[in-house]
Amino acid sequence: MGKVIAFAGKGGVGKTTVAALVIRHLVAQHEGPILAVDADPNSNLGETLGLDVTSTIGDIREDFMKDPQGLPSGMDKINYLETLVEQTLIERKDFDLLVMGRQEGQGCYCMVNNILNNFTEKLSRSYKYLVVDNEAGMEHLSRRTSGRVDTLYLVTDYALRGLRAVRRINDMLSSLKLDVKQAGIIVTRAPEKLSDAFMAEVAEIGLPIAATIPNDPMLLDFDMEKRSLLELPNDSPAVVAVEKMMAMTLVK
Repeated sequence: MGKVIAFAGKGGVGKTTVAALVIRHLVAQHEGPILAVDADPNSNLGETLGLDVTSTIGDIREDFMKDPQGLPSGMDKINYLETLVEQTLIERKDFDLLVMGRQEGQGCYCMVNNILNNFTEKLSRSYKYLVVDNEAGMEHLSRRTSGRVDTLYLVTDYALRGLRAVRRINDMLSSLKLDVKQAGIIVTRAPEKLSDAFMAEVAEIGLPIAATIPNDPMLLDFDMEKRSLLELPNDSPAVVAVEKMMAMTLVK
């Protein structure tokens, strides 16, 4: 498996946007092959990258559970599920996207989850970078990366509620048995100077601020126009902030 760059934070803080901007950086630097993994049940990463997502791992799991014996002639369960995952993978010239999709419904998913987890881990070994957009609980992260994360970015907007969510996520890392090489906080929609109260909370968390990303009107414009963030110009304030962050903190 290549380098794992993961993002977590509460909903609405701009986590998926930052993940897309990091993918933009890696693409621009020709750092491929890149596998983008959308592990947030809201599944918005594809939209920010200009892609239409028609099928997810969650869809495969649910469809299979409805009829576990409904296999094509001559195929066993492992080969059948692996084939479905390959069909779900969205392949582009500069990166590929795998969307985890909805969470599990009722019933025992152990067998199908083991097959899907093993295959997605095997798939990820073919990439130089794995960029994972997580849900706040980060269960997918512990399942899909063998517990290894090279760089973990905890994302918050400029609000104490978002920062306190970052603190809770950071506190749960040890219980998830994740091996995180380095971690930092990203503050979105940030003013030029962060307040003393905000910085006091950061100090209690004990993680460095990896980047402050200012409010960038281009992000809203691109969202309204349904344009890929990969097309943002180099002088976009958000792009500039992420470029600076990647130059300083990325594990090589």
